[in-house]
Amino acid sequence: MSVEPIITFHKVRKAFGQTVVFRDLTLDIYPGETMVVMGGSGVGKSVMLKMLIRLLDPDRGIIRFHGEEVTTKTGGALRKLRQNICMLFQGGALFDSLSVGENVAYALNEHFRDTMSDAEITERVDWALSLVDLPGIEEMRPADLSGGMKKRVGLARSIALRPQVLLYDEPTTGLDPINTTRINHLINGLKRAIHVTSIVVTHDMGTAFSVADRLAMMHRGEIIQTGRPDEFRTATDPRVADFIHGQAPEHEDVMTLLHN
Repeated sequence: MSVEPIITFHKVRKAFGQTVVFRDLTLDIYPGETMVVMGGSGVGKSVMLKMLIRLLDPDRGIIRFHGEEVTTKTGGALRKLRQNICMLFQGGALFDSLSVGENVAYALNEHFRDTMSDAEITERVDWALSLVDLPGIEEMRPADLSGGMKKRVGLARSIALRPQVLLYDEPTTGLDPINTTRINHLINGLKRAIHVTSIVVTHDMGTAFSVADRLAMMHRGEIIQTGRPDEFRTATDPRVADFIHGQAPEHEDVMTLLHN
């Protein structure tokens, strides 16, 4: 029996004014896999993630999670969606006024205050920080953390909810090679430890080939190729081959602020 996708984008269109980001975005992601979505800066990779959790809505098309339409979810159904699909933003998006522990506990307090005790929340925070190799730093402040540590704390905040899906928005941007390798190991380790499905958007080829079960190449508003890493290494489409070997496709005209 074939496995049904956990996430589906089907013929999705999205434009901002006259700027068309997606003409026909169609992609399936399957349970337990790490899907890496590649493409040059500004092609709309981050917009795709934001549509999945309804920070943005498509102009038309279908986005499904477990077979249910995402774009119609409101209220409690939308909160449930965001418990099950968590996003690691590029900069970690930590609250400077809160300690590390309070940052990691923030979503737990938002979603589970009525069902989890203080002790249970503290235990979950400890668990999440240990999974990202940062045990015992609950009292530190974001200002005291390196860029790599901020990303790992942001990841701990996401996994504290025990989501089914993790979204990584350029997870290694701005990191040195050591921290980039550490984040790549964490993405692979979390897949094994908590059996999470992941979507990683990146233009970093080292990260892409380190973590992907499958890859998808985005170009001019649509997915032009999907496949396993070995299929991408031998790609014959010049748009894909040039990108992989260091010559990015022509930059798409998408507003930089929306990408960031």
